[in-house]
Amino acid sequence: MTTPRHGPARWFAAAAAALVLLSVACAPQRPVGPGDTVAGKAMVASAHPAASAVGIEILRQGGNAVDAAVAVAFALTLAEPNASGIGGGGYMVIKLAGVPEATTVDYRESAPGRATPEYYYRPDGDFSASTSQGPDAVGVPGMVAGTALALEQHGTMTLAQVLQPAIRLAREGIEVTPLLNGMILDNLDKLDRFPAAAAIYLRDGFPLEPGDTLRNEDLARTFELLAAHGPSVFYEGELAQAMVDELQALGGVFELDDLRSYQAEIRAPVTGSYRGYDIVSAAPSTGGGTHLIQLLNIMEGYDVAGMGPGTAPYLHRFAEAMKMIFADKGANSGDPAFYDVPTDHFLDKAYAEELRGRIRDGEARFDYAPLELVPVASGSTSHLSVVDEAGNVVALTQSINSFFGSGVVAPGTGFLLNNHMADFDAQAGGANAVGPGKRPTSSMSPTLVLKDGAPFLTVGSPGATRIISALAQIVMNLVDFGMGLDDAIEAPRIHCTTRTVAIEGRIAPEVVQELEAWGHPVRMYPDWDAYFGGAQGILIQKGKNRLVGAADSRRDGFALGY
Repeated sequence: MTTPRHGPARWFAAAAAALVLLSVACAPQRPVGPGDTVAGKAMVASAHPAASAVGIEILRQGGNAVDAAVAVAFALTLAEPNASGIGGGGYMVIKLAGVPEATTVDYRESAPGRATPEYYYRPDGDFSASTSQGPDAVGVPGMVAGTALALEQHGTMTLAQVLQPAIRLAREGIEVTPLLNGMILDNLDKLDRFPAAAAIYLRDGFPLEPGDTLRNEDLARTFELLAAHGPSVFYEGELAQAMVDELQALGGVFELDDLRSYQAEIRAPVTGSYRGYDIVSAAPSTGGGTHLIQLLNIMEGYDVAGMGPGTAPYLHRFAEAMKMIFADKGANSGDPAFYDVPTDHFLDKAYAEELRGRIRDGEARFDYAPLELVPVASGSTSHLSVVDEAGNVVALTQSINSFFGSGVVAPGTGFLLNNHMADFDAQAGGANAVGPGKRPTSSMSPTLVLKDGAPFLTVGSPGATRIISALAQIVMNLVDFGMGLDDAIEAPRIHCTTRTVAIEGRIAPEVVQELEAWGHPVRMYPDWDAYFGGAQGILIQKGKNRLVGAADSRRDGFALGY
C-alpha cells in the first residue's frame, strides 16, 4: 500500500494547531524540515493524530510521559485497530529524568496452557493456516497487564484517569482514512468471517468508506469496566469470561486459567553504542533490540558517511549485514524463561567485526546459515514515543500481529484479539517453538538513543523484521548523514532477510542496476510503501530546549507538541 509523503492524516493539522501551541526556537543543531513538529516542552508522536491528541491531553493535565504513553496505547485500540490494542501485547522502554538506568516492561502475549507442540505441529495440520486467524491464533493478551504495571511503578495517574480520553474517543469516533479503508478492504474475508468484528468495521458487508466515522460503543464500555475494576476484570472477570466463551465456542484451546496466570515482566533493556551514542532497546523476549544493536555494530566498522545515502556500496553492505543478523535471530531468539538467548554474544562488537569480515564488496552471498527459522513477517504493529516537560522519555511498541489480528472479537467487548501464535516457529525443535506459557519471539524494538547519558531520541516502528532495518537506517540517517528527524524517517529504505533485497522506489535506478549486477535479487516497491514500516520519533535537542517530532507518512502517524 502506497501513500504520498505527508499525505495521510494531514487533514488533522488545523485542529492540531488549535489544540497545541508549537514553540519554535532558534537555529537548529541539525536541519528541521516542513514535516517536523517543533515544540518547547512536551511531545507525543503516534500512529494516529487523535491518539497523539489524547497523549497531549494527559500531559496538559499534569501526567508524565508514562501516563501519556498508556493513554495513547489505549486510544490506538480505536484509532488504529488494524495494528494494536488491548487484545495484543508489546514492550515499553522508559527512561525517567534523574534515574541513570532505563527499564523495560515486557507485556508480550504468552501461549495458552494447552498450546503444546503436539497440538500445533500435528502431521495433519497446517500451522500457518491455523495461526493466521481464528481461535488457535490467539495468545494471552498482555497489554492491559503491562500498561497497568507501568502506571503502578512509574506513572502519576490511575488507570481510570488515563482511560477517560480513550472512552470519549471510542464514543465520538474517528474519521476513516483512505489507509484504514484500504486495510479493511484487504482483510475483508477475515473480518467478514467473525460477526462481532464485521459489525464494527463493515457496513452491509462492505468496508467503512473514507470519511465515515468509526465509533465503538462496546469498546467504550470495555474501557469503563477497566476504569472501574482495574486489570482484574480483564484477566478474571467479565471481560475474561467473554473472551474465553468466544474462543472456546470457536474451538480453540484457550482457557480462563491462561488469563488468570498472565504476568507482565520488568526487564533490563539491551544496550549498545553507535559512534558515541548509546542505544537502549527492548530485551528478549523480543529479539528486536538485540539484533538492531548487532546490525549497527556491523555497520559501525564502515565509513557510512563517506559512502553516502542511497549508494550501491552502502546498500550492498547493509543488505549483507541484515542477512547475517536475521540468520542469528531466526535460530536463537526465544522466551528467556525457556531458552538461554546468547544476547551478550550478539551485542559483542568483536563478533560484529567477525561478521563484517565475511562481507565481500561487489558480491552478494547466500551462505549465511541457518536461515530457515525466520518467522513469517507481518505488516502490523504500532509505535508511539513521548517526552514530557520533566524530561521523562518513553518508547512503546505494541501489536496484534497481522492486520486485524486473529479477526476474533468477543461479542460485546469491541476489541480484536491478536494472532501472535503465528510468531512461533512453524516447526518443532527450535528456540522459538510453541510451548505452554511461552512468549513468542518478536522484532519489536522500542528504542532510546542517548548522548552523554541524556536522551537524544525516542523512536520505533511497526513492520515485523522491517522494524529492525528501518530503525538502523533512521539512526544512520541521523548520525552518519546528518539528516533532520523527518527526513531520516522519510528517506527511502531497503530490507533483506535471506536473498531478495526489497527496495523502495525512490532509490536511484542506476543503484538498483548495480546491486543486481553484484548478484542481489531485487524486488521493487512503490515510492512510499507501508511494507517498510511507519516510524514515529522525537528528537531531544537539550541545548536548544527544543523537541522535534516526526511521524512516518507511510501510515497515518502524527506528532503533536506544546
